[in-house]
Amino acid sequence: QVQLIESGGGLVQAGGSLRLSCAASGRTFSRSAVGWFRQAPGKERDFVAAISWIGVSTSYTDSVKGRFTISKNNAKNTVYLQMNSLKPEDTAVYYCAAGTCSGYGCTPARVYDYWGQGTQVTVSS
Repeated sequence: QVQLIESGGGLVQAGGSLRLSCAASGRTFSRSAVGWFRQAPGKERDFVAAISWIGVSTSYTDSVKGRFTISKNNAKNTVYLQMNSLKPEDTAVYYCAAGTCSGYGCTPARVYDYWGQGTQVTVSS
């Protein structure tokens, strides 16, 4: 069993930055791909970014490319999502998830086995 705990969310003005963290406990997830998803009120949970278990391969949804960076520290069992140049449309609850996938196969939520409880990100205009 893997427990994932997100942190780092909050309220920020447009153009600002936040860094989300996803810490794993219960079992090392050094061999799991990790993804970030987000869900705005009344909308579906959408893929944001993913990183391979080695931490070399990354993928992003088009709307965050060049602004968000996903990284992984296997020694700390933690994955980060650095979010820069935030926009009001980035407002959502952000979830991290762990699973077995690679490349574009990490885009669907169904491939992930474990999910965190989510952290709220609010970007004011």
